[in-house]
Amino acid sequence: MAGTRMHTQADALNMRLVGQTDLNGHGDCMHVNLKDGFAFVAHMGESRIGTSVLDVTDPRRPKVVAQLETPPGTHSHKVQVVGDVLLVNYERSPFEPNATSWQGGLKVFDVSRPEQPREIAFLKMPGKGVHRMTYWEPPFAYMSGSGDGFIDQFLVIVDLSDPARPCELGRWWYPGQNTGGGETPTWTPTQSHGGVPGGKRYALHHPLIRGNRAYCGWWDAGLVVLDISDKRKPTLVSHLEFGADVSTATHTALPVPGRDLLVVTDEQLATDCKGMQTRVRVVSIADEQHPSVIGEFRVPEGNFCSRGGRFGPHNLHEMRPGSLVDSNTIYVTWFNAGLRVVDISDATRPREIAYFVPEAPPGRSSIQFNDVLVAANGLVYVTDRFTGGLYILERTS
Repeated sequence: MAGTRMHTQADALNMRLVGQTDLNGHGDCMHVNLKDGFAFVAHMGESRIGTSVLDVTDPRRPKVVAQLETPPGTHSHKVQVVGDVLLVNYERSPFEPNATSWQGGLKVFDVSRPEQPREIAFLKMPGKGVHRMTYWEPPFAYMSGSGDGFIDQFLVIVDLSDPARPCELGRWWYPGQNTGGGETPTWTPTQSHGGVPGGKRYALHHPLIRGNRAYCGWWDAGLVVLDISDKRKPTLVSHLEFGADVSTATHTALPVPGRDLLVVTDEQLATDCKGMQTRVRVVSIADEQHPSVIGEFRVPEGNFCSRGGRFGPHNLHEMRPGSLVDSNTIYVTWFNAGLRVVDISDATRPREIAYFVPEAPPGRSSIQFNDVLVAANGLVYVTDRFTGGLYILERTS
């Protein structure tokens, strides 16, 4: 990191800390899901720990009850839980670039006893593996997967009618990704975050599902809307590329329940404010053939650029079944600016109503809030990708 760094102190508006844990020294956390008083937390992969299970029945004192390791060369930073089924991704680890082998695919566990996850299946995928999954309503999981002959990751739909025997049903890729099938990309491909001069990364980050639609962040390709009525043959509904001068790394496209709106994030990839200032967009899908941006939200820069790490949006509370559903409020992680809560009742003028920025974790100059889930009771579970682990918050107003 360049320049003088501030060691940040906690700062909050209308939020307070309830509990926190560094997960027994494995605080490099990412995705989080809940099940019956347990939190399932995925790790970025700075160690061999891939998934942790915590007892959060007392949110003031979260307690680790199980931790799962990953194979060499592999990280497992995403989780999805429905009933007694836990899904975790296996993907080539960015923390072990010289690894000669890794495992790519989807691993399935039985978590009828959360303290003792039991592996029941592994759906192997060639290439870099699975990045993220959406598994909300059985039997279908929707994930960003990989395959031979493809540039980067694309949509793969998996049937989990028998969780012990997952099988691929269908797939959709952006035209030009299937070079093994004779397609030619219309962009200069790069599979890295940094990229090559003029290069773009056209790859699915993950889809979110509403009815027979999949709303996809497709990195530099922007927003992709798919018709998934036929799980074996998804088709394109519409595509909105925001433009290389204002957008990069489109990450999440959240359908707002009960409204013809999407909330779309671009992930901030640069540190120290060296890259484009990314933002959250509100997109109207009243005419789904022609989605259009009607509102934007950004956190004021303040002194965040001097704190180190990334400053910008990452992911949203996705309002999965069983969690808090609020069509007028979004929760968005903003890396070193912590968690931001935004009122979108007027979609054209998003307005911040709460935030929480914790003190920097030990050995770091800033927080890097990564992912968030809000439980039905209003407790907010948010992760730090550095060393801070899991934070449990609540709104005070």
